[in-house]
Amino acid sequence: EHAVVIDQRIERVVLPDLKKAFPKKPLLLSEVGWPSNGRMRGGNESSPADQAIYLRTLVNKLNRQGYNYFVIEAFDQPWKVSDEGSAGAYWGVFNAARQQKFNFDGPVVAIPQWRVLAIGSVVLALLSLTLLMIDGSALRQRGRTFLTFIAFLCGSVLVWIGYDYSQQYSTWFSVTVGVLLALGALGVFIVLLTEAHELAEAVWTHKRRREFLPVEGDSDYRPKVSIHVPCYNEPPEMVKQTLDALAALDYPDYEVLIIDNNTKDPAVWEPVRDYCETLGPRFKFFHVAPLAGFKGGALNYLIPHTAKDAEVIAVIDSDYCVSPNWLKHMVPHFADPKIAVVQSPQDYRDQNESTFKKLCYAEYKGFFHIGMVTRNDRDAIIQHGTMTMTRRSVLEELGWADWCICEDAELGLRVFEKGLSAAYYHDSYGKGLMPDTFIDFKKQRFRWAYGAIQIIKRHTASLIRGKDTELTRGQRYHFLAGWLPWVADGMNIFFTVGALLWSAAMIIVPTRVDPPLLIFAIPPLALFVFKVGKIIFLYRRAVGVNLKDAFCAALAGLALSHTIAKAVLYGFFTSSIPFFRTPKNADNHGFWVAISEAREEMFIMLLLWGAALGIYLVQGLPSNDMRFWVVMLLVQSLPYVAALIMAFLSSLPKPSAAPEAAPAA
Repeated sequence: EHAVVIDQRIERVVLPDLKKAFPKKPLLLSEVGWPSNGRMRGGNESSPADQAIYLRTLVNKLNRQGYNYFVIEAFDQPWKVSDEGSAGAYWGVFNAARQQKFNFDGPVVAIPQWRVLAIGSVVLALLSLTLLMIDGSALRQRGRTFLTFIAFLCGSVLVWIGYDYSQQYSTWFSVTVGVLLALGALGVFIVLLTEAHELAEAVWTHKRRREFLPVEGDSDYRPKVSIHVPCYNEPPEMVKQTLDALAALDYPDYEVLIIDNNTKDPAVWEPVRDYCETLGPRFKFFHVAPLAGFKGGALNYLIPHTAKDAEVIAVIDSDYCVSPNWLKHMVPHFADPKIAVVQSPQDYRDQNESTFKKLCYAEYKGFFHIGMVTRNDRDAIIQHGTMTMTRRSVLEELGWADWCICEDAELGLRVFEKGLSAAYYHDSYGKGLMPDTFIDFKKQRFRWAYGAIQIIKRHTASLIRGKDTELTRGQRYHFLAGWLPWVADGMNIFFTVGALLWSAAMIIVPTRVDPPLLIFAIPPLALFVFKVGKIIFLYRRAVGVNLKDAFCAALAGLALSHTIAKAVLYGFFTSSIPFFRTPKNADNHGFWVAISEAREEMFIMLLLWGAALGIYLVQGLPSNDMRFWVVMLLVQSLPYVAALIMAFLSSLPKPSAAPEAAPAA
């Protein structure tokens, strides 16, 4: 088919009708040729092989038929790019360095350096695969095969990108853009490899390496537990439900300390204080105002007020109704002196309250049944500030970091830096309440992502350089790889801005600006498709939900992309922000208020749609590069569309029936 196209090009040059039209005049073909590179229009292609085949065939045919002709041109002339577009620089038989670009006899090899490129792709793939297979003894053959395929695919595409870009003539602008895009492509493939690694370890392992099953029988180790419940401006009736569940715990020796910090309205905290008095001496209430340090400061305040004989300190949020068996099943793991933290998953009980919360619940569920499970294999879980227990001696030594907006995750990292361990089991032992509005959902995730960057900045020496720490390589990997997708979301803002600026130039000066090279549009699109596919696959395999819930999780996750990106950038360029408490039992916002909560996402979505439409109206879709770029702009808008959908769903009225508030089974 390719040869037929070339023959058709030649026939357009060599037309017998010309001699018939001008029978008594000599015929001179003043310009014949074909470029070896550049973007072509109308379905035509340009490559060194195309140029060689075209000119060799044409010259032979012209010589046989006795035509006079000029081959245009002798040498590549890069300066013509500004006048003729990207193809204008590549019409020469010789390149700009006066080197012949192809031979006029012998076979035509499309990529003469293919052996070197093949070796390079294999070396990159083997290097990637070696890193992926470190500590990979638990992987089944299917997981190894999958990672091998991904490693070789990434290696080949990276080499292809480098080779394709190297065939252009360099200017300061093209080199700058090339370096930035190359770094971006490398980052994309690093994220893709870490995502693939998590997928393989989640579903294709022989068995979990570290399992901390519930201790359901009698245990000789039942230390006293002090349960700390921080509150700030929480609905009293909701907190009472939490206290009732704690009062029903099936455990011989525990106390409950409730601290309300900085709530100004006595009508909010006094009913909780009075209710604690009715529950007996196990329950102690503290109201402290003013108290600095947000949640971390409140929890630090309770440490010296903890019973002297308590060996374990547990923390739950004020909206959590715990299972009666929580302490009975999980505290005995502290019998191992190396265990400093025992963590249970966050879970929620109001997922049936609205469609919005169903999507939120689906998104929350994945991390605690996928990410935390694989991290636990290498003793690298993220400690969470609810449903968590810490050995008292460790907590007294380390304390909660009141400088960090995610004091729980930061404490867990310091526990690992001391050479201690954590235990995690994925069954739920307590359920809380989710955010009621999209803006609260976004603010909660903003806090988590911002806190992650705070932690990376404070612990750079131990996480990246492994300096003055007892963190293992596996722990360092999981903390960095786990937060890497959030960092990638932050970098994606720059890609989006660059895509919009480039598209604007394509619309304003369409004859001077071509679409970006296909090689640089493919990596972000491939990562997007892989991440969405991974979510759907893992939710089906590892979480056990149906396809509908898997799509719900993907939609809710995409809706947070812009929020996470902002949090990452704020985290890198600021040192702290005010702590945001997730409101409970909040009223739904009206439609227009809810939509306004996604106004940034809607604005960027409209810009991307406008760019795609503008390119289509001004330039049409004459080439694969153009078509692919328009598709990329539309795909890039999907996270912003998802945010708008979530905002709309959060504005819908709640059903009249209240969610079940009983303790978790």
